[in-house]
This record gives sequence, C-alpha cells and structure tokens, in this order.
Amino acid sequence: MSYRLNNTARNRQIGIALMVITTLMFAALDASAKWLVQTLPVLQVVWLRFLVHTILTTAMFIPSMGAGLLVVSRPRMQLGRGLMLAVMTGVNFWALQYLQLAETGAVQFSVPILIALFSAWWLKERLDARRWIAICIGFLGVLVIIRPGGNGFHPAIFLSLLNAVLYAGFNLMTRRLASSDNPVVTQLASAAVATCVLAPFALWQWQTPQGWQTWLIIGATGLCGGLGHIAAAQAHRYASAAVLGPFLYQQIIYMTFWGWLIFGQVPDQAVALGACIVVMSGLYLLWREFRQYPE
Repeated sequence: MSYRLNNTARNRQIGIALMVITTLMFAALDASAKWLVQTLPVLQVVWLRFLVHTILTTAMFIPSMGAGLLVVSRPRMQLGRGLMLAVMTGVNFWALQYLQLAETGAVQFSVPILIALFSAWWLKERLDARRWIAICIGFLGVLVIIRPGGNGFHPAIFLSLLNAVLYAGFNLMTRRLASSDNPVVTQLASAAVATCVLAPFALWQWQTPQGWQTWLIIGATGLCGGLGHIAAAQAHRYASAAVLGPFLYQQIIYMTFWGWLIFGQVPDQAVALGACIVVMSGLYLLWREFRQYPE
C-alpha cells in the first residue's frame, strides 16, 4: 500500500508548510537539548526525549488508529531505523555539549550531498560530472566549517559529521519504508525502539532534574522531536524530496537565532562561509534531481 498522495499544487503547498513546521521543531529540539546536556547526562536526555515522544505520539493517534499503530510490514527495517535514530540522536546531543547550534546545523546540511554519494555507491545510481563537482564543493564547505588545525577547531565536530553520515542512511531507509508503512507508525516504532534500547543506560546514570523549568524543557524536547518527525513524514506524502528539499535549509536560520538568543553564540565567518557553500551545493543537487525527475 502506498501512502503518497496525488501530485497537485495544493498538496505541494501543504507539504511545504509541513516542512517549515519540521525545521522549526527540529531547531527548537536542538536548542532544548543543548540546554539540558549542560546539567544532565547525555543518554538520560536522549532517553527522556524519546520517552516523551513515544507517550505523546501514542496519546495523539491511538483514538483514531487504535491497534493500527502496531501494524508494520517491515519489522526488521523498523528495528534498524529505531536503533539508528537512537545512535544518531545521542551523537548529536553529545556534540551539542561543545559546539554552537549553527555549527552542528551547518554540518547537518551536508546530508543531501551524502545521500547523493551513497546513492551512487550503494544504489549504483549514475552521477554526471556536474553532480560530482557539486559533491566535492559541498565537502569543501564542510572543511571550511571544520577548520582542521585552526583556532576554532573542536574535535566534537567529528561527532556532527558522524551524525550527518548516519542521518543520510536514515533518510534512505525512511524512503524505503514510506512506500509500505504508515508514516505515523514508522515514527512511533522508531521512538519506541530507541526508548527501550536506551532505558538501561539512562537509568544507570540517572540524575533527577531540578526545578519545573528543566521538566518543561524535557517535555519540549519530546514534543518538538515527535511533531518534527511526524510533520516530516507527512510532508513527504504531499510532495517529493525535490520540492521539499530547499525548505530544509531554513533551519540554519532558526538554529542561529536560538543560539544567539539562549546561549549568546554568534557563528564566526568560517562557519557562515562553509554553511553557504554546503547549502548552495545541496540546492544544486536538489535542482538537478528535480530536472531529471520532474513531478
């Protein structure tokens, strides 16, 4: 069964609106997580994020879907997706302890470039010379952000790179599941798997959060994470990746804003320049994809 809706102008507009919500939610998630990992263990924050995500998603959709929330057609792939989500979220939150939101966000935008590279490697898709040039320029932008050997270099940037690699594979897996499983079921399954896997590690190093503000932000991480993933999955029902892709890049604006507002951090020239290079390379790859596979 396919969950993709018909291609119409209205559906594309709805898909774009959902993608805007996705970027807002993910930027708020990272800002909340960065605030929490300053005082709580990373694995505890990751576990609480998925626990709240699982509870909220179940409460929101069980009245309308009932037992349908448990129906999956590819259980092994759902399990693998959940494990990958747990690992990459942990890696991302770990990096957020040391890096600016704008830095982790800028590296994250290498994902479309990595997806193009993985598609050529794993899926044997042929890339023309212009795509290869765009990929190389994109990685040059990543090097500008990383600044190996420079004064602004921090080893935690490699955690962000690992997260980007995992997220590229995660996206390819999500595309496979989108054609067979309900997107709500997929998001709940991944969150539930991550919750179960991380529970022993989180409880082992448990520190009781202090104050209502901390508990409120914990709830915000689960809410923003859950809504973000659900909105992203629903957006791909209404429009293709080629239509939605360019709107993902606005997340860097929100992450820079939260970084400045909450943490007083402003990205330096290297991060800004590298982010521009990565974004332009990714947009070019999406444009080429759209030309090759028009809607």
